[in-house]
Amino acid sequence: MSTEQAAPPASAAHPGAPLTEAAQTRRAVGNILKGSAGNLVEWYDLYVYTVFAAYFQAHFFNSKDDLQAGLEAMAVFSTSFLMRPIGAWFFGRYADRNGRKAALTLSVTLMSAGSFAIAVLPTQDVIGIWAMVLLVLVRLLQGFSVGGEYGTSATYMSEAATSRRRGFFSSFQYVTLVGGQMLALLVLVILQNTLGGDALNEWAWRIPFALGGVAALVVLWLRRSMEETVSADQIRAAHVQAAGEAQPGTLKLLFTSHWRPLLVCIGVTLGGTVAFYTYTNFILKFMNDTSGIAKTDTSVINFWALFIFMLLQPVYGLISDKIGRKPLLVWFGVTGVLFTWPLLSTLSGTKEPFTAFLLMMGGLLIVGGYTSINALVKAELFPASIRALGVGLGYAIANSLFGGTVPLIGAALQKAGQVELFFTYVTAAIAISLVVYIFALKNKKATHLDREQGDAWGATRTDDAGTLAGANR
Repeated sequence: MSTEQAAPPASAAHPGAPLTEAAQTRRAVGNILKGSAGNLVEWYDLYVYTVFAAYFQAHFFNSKDDLQAGLEAMAVFSTSFLMRPIGAWFFGRYADRNGRKAALTLSVTLMSAGSFAIAVLPTQDVIGIWAMVLLVLVRLLQGFSVGGEYGTSATYMSEAATSRRRGFFSSFQYVTLVGGQMLALLVLVILQNTLGGDALNEWAWRIPFALGGVAALVVLWLRRSMEETVSADQIRAAHVQAAGEAQPGTLKLLFTSHWRPLLVCIGVTLGGTVAFYTYTNFILKFMNDTSGIAKTDTSVINFWALFIFMLLQPVYGLISDKIGRKPLLVWFGVTGVLFTWPLLSTLSGTKEPFTAFLLMMGGLLIVGGYTSINALVKAELFPASIRALGVGLGYAIANSLFGGTVPLIGAALQKAGQVELFFTYVTAAIAISLVVYIFALKNKKATHLDREQGDAWGATRTDDAGTLAGANR
């Protein structure tokens, strides 16, 4: 029984008739907006921790040294990444066996619970060391949630997109991922300019976490009307044990039949996730500690740089729909290796806000070659029966080992006065992935998504539809 070929989309008025191209695009837009809204909230809830860490770290950590307290706060941030592979396994398996919609709904529910919990956590003045313990536990829950969100949402957006615009539509995963961090920065700027630093240090740091919890509840309601992209055949096959056959969404199927694309997925992610967390996450603390620019100015710099970066994601995606995915990844790899050191080294010594903005923007223009299309590239590596698990687990392994440790490694090397070693680390990580891009990927090669839902380059099918499996049922 095939679980990988979806049926052509049909209209609601005429179930047997294919949808027009305009109708297919409207359907893709609607479903991707619903899927990406949850992604926005999930990543807002994740990033708001680092954005507001400077204001709440004294409430959970004993150290009076700001650098030490910041190191401890980043260590807690990194612990959430320990749960990424577990979350990726659980939600990837769940999504491949029960549908993408069910998995995405569950993940945003858990993230909402975590945000509300941080908003009301008692501090060390009230319960001592248990404040830090509870904070770690909540961050582990949120790491588990977002570990499932990435792979499932990457899979859903790739499957829901129209075949000729997969790069464009799937880029909205990082539009919303970056948008989540930008939204956290916007909340920071608003609170800094309305309540002030004293209020933020005392109690107002709780506000952004409460806002994240409320937003997640709104997304939970929106996701009820998402259309499913998993076929009924695949769901049935996942729950019927066939002798000698690995079921969809299982580690047995992944490790016996798809271990090579899993390794490629890890290699594709390694350098990209290190660069992404360097230029979008750690860079705010990096500026605050090394540049001498006021915190209020670094917040504004980060906000506008990330805003432009967010808007560029669909542009990169459209370019990939014309020239292929590999050239953009190679662009990221080559320019990342050449310019990471000079960009970060210059940034560490600048005291001019506009110069700092240009340097951060330069780094983000490089990283955009990876962020805009990496979810799609990974989704194209796996068939539908194992896609969410393969994408999620491959990403989570690389992200946990390398991306999630960026703030901790960067803070530790800063404290030790060896920040140049951090520049070397980022450059080396990008270089490793560049080797993968050059030798493990082929440009415009037919993929599993092409065979399932229409060829992206017009080689095998003329319909321009990313098929939704439930369209004609």
